[in-house]
Formats: sequence, C-alpha cells, structure tokens
Amino acid sequence: MKPLAVVLLSGGLDSCVTAAVAAQRYELAFLHLKYGQRTEVREEKAFRDLCEFFRPRHRLITEVPALKAIGGSALTDSRIPVPEEEPDPSRIPVTYVPFRNGHFLAIAASWAEVLGAEAIFIGANQVDFSGYPDCRRRFFEAFERAIEEGTRPETHIRIETPLIDLTKAEIVRLGARLGAPFHLTWSCYQAEVVACGRCESCRLRLKAFAEAGLKDPLPYESTL
Repeated sequence: MKPLAVVLLSGGLDSCVTAAVAAQRYELAFLHLKYGQRTEVREEKAFRDLCEFFRPRHRLITEVPALKAIGGSALTDSRIPVPEEEPDPSRIPVTYVPFRNGHFLAIAASWAEVLGAEAIFIGANQVDFSGYPDCRRRFFEAFERAIEEGTRPETHIRIETPLIDLTKAEIVRLGARLGAPFHLTWSCYQAEVVACGRCESCRLRLKAFAEAGLKDPLPYESTL
C-alpha cells in the first residue's frame, strides 16, 4: 500500500498539478481551507470537483475565519480592490494574505499527525509568483523543522513542494503530462462565474498556458 500524504488543495491550477504529482507515489488526503476569500464558494466547488476526479482516501473542508477578521489583504477585505495592473516586483502585492501558508500548514500538520500521513504537499512556487514571503523554500524548510519539534516523537512529516522551482509554464506542461484536469480548476481572484482575465492570478495563468503552447480550458471575460 502507498504511504499517505495530505495535499493542500485550494482548487487552483498549482494545487491541482501538485495533487497529480502526489498521486504518483501516495494515497491522498485532500484538505481545503476556507478563510473568507472573495471566491470562497467557487474555490470550494473546484475542490469538490477535483475530489471526484482524484478520489482521495480522505477529504476535509474546514475554516480559518481569523484570516478574514484580521484582514490586510485584497482577497479578504472587500474595501481593498483587487489590482488589475501588472504587479510591481519590488513590492509585496495587496493580494498577499498575511502568513496564510503558516496557518494552512499548521492545520495540515495536525491532520497529518492524526492520519499518520508521511508528507504534506503544497503547490507553492518561488519563480513565477507574486512575491509572497510564505512561498519561499526557506519558509517551508523552517516550518518542517517546527513540525518535527512540535509533534509526537514518532511523527515525521515532510513538506513537499514539487513546483517550488518551476516556471508557471513548466507547471502547466507538467500538469498536461500527468493528465491534470485543468478544466476543473479555478484561479481568478475576484470572479466566481466567469474568470475575469484581468487580475494578477488570471494574468499569470493565461501567460503560462500561452508560453506552454496549450489552450486554457476556462472561459474568460477578458484576455489582456
């Protein structure tokens, strides 16, 4: 029997490809976190659709309401507009949710310890990304050490980041090779019916598919 891994699955492109990578060597436990983000309902639908595709052994949807209460991000505070211009690489964008991955990994580690999972997979990327500080390799290395210190002596959980050094186009190509169901994913930061095509996330996704020489199966309001 394959060992078990918890996969943090937002419903986006990166997490979908990460799930496809994890499925090569592990039984799957899919974890979805709702934190009051603008597209919470649509992301949950994507998660459920991906569960039907991958058929994980375990699935869990839970909430992190503190992130919306804390605010400070365009994804959780409706008073902060989602930017539609090219991001400034010298600044952390307003779409950064403060220490979001720290919260997510803590919950994933708790569940992994209960399930006896050997690994946590997260679709973070430090190449074509928005400059979020909690998407860097050294952050995950530090968090893995914290898990080792804060769990039972017999518990050993690795944090796997298979996309960390790939460009977005390389992620799309990898997903295509693995048969990842891109049509079930959702990446838009601000729309829940038809992807806007203008926000930072849509721009990155559209650019990646174009560079990979593939067609994005999702429809868009605009393709700037």
